[in-house]
This record gives sequence, C-alpha cells and structure tokens, in this order.
Amino acid sequence: MFVSLYGSNATKQLSIQLITFVILSGAFCANSIEWGASALAGGLACWLPNIVFMLLSRFQKAKEEDEPIRIAWFFALGAGLKVVTTITVLVVAFGVFKASLTPLGLTYLAVLIVQIVAPAVVKR
Repeated sequence: MFVSLYGSNATKQLSIQLITFVILSGAFCANSIEWGASALAGGLACWLPNIVFMLLSRFQKAKEEDEPIRIAWFFALGAGLKVVTTITVLVVAFGVFKASLTPLGLTYLAVLIVQIVAPAVVKR
C-alpha cells in the first residue's frame, strides 16, 4: 500500500485531480467569480488532504520487519489527518469565504470520483 505512494502513480493521480478541479473552477467562473472560488475551495477540500496523506506517508518507511500494528496505527493516523484537513478546509470555505454549496459540492464530488477512478486509468 505504501509502496505505491512512492512511485509516480501517486503524483499522476494527484495531477489528474488537480487538473479536474482547476478546469471545473474555470467552468464555474463563467457563471460568476464567487462560484469559481467556491469550486476551487471544493476541489481543495478533496485534493489537499490527499497531498497531506502522501507527504505523511513518505516519512513512513515501511519495512518487512515492521510490525503490522505500527503500520495500521500510522495508516489510521493518516486517515484521521485527512478527515481533519477536509473539515478544516470546508469550515474555512463556508465560514470565512461564504462559499456557494452547489459548485463546492459538485467539484468536491468530481474530484472524489476522479480519486476513485484514476488508479484504474493510471495503472494501464
């Protein structure tokens, strides 16, 4: 699991996610700047936690002699950090910037779907 994060597959997947929410933000900017900024915040709410998890996983040197419990705790810590990062970005987007729900939600879901589909596409 951690080995795939070291290769170029993770950077390709993150690049595809970045391209997705930048294009959607540009498309929502055609409606208004507020919608474009809201879409950008929605994309960041899904993409930024993945970046944090990837950077955190690079510090974890998974070796064969590591005990599985340590690796499981590290994975749980990374997943928890992803949740906290997502909630923080969404609170800032809604609370501080008064983001619109429609573009933010649609962009968040689009990047989330790309996150699920991209491994199958990149692996080919």
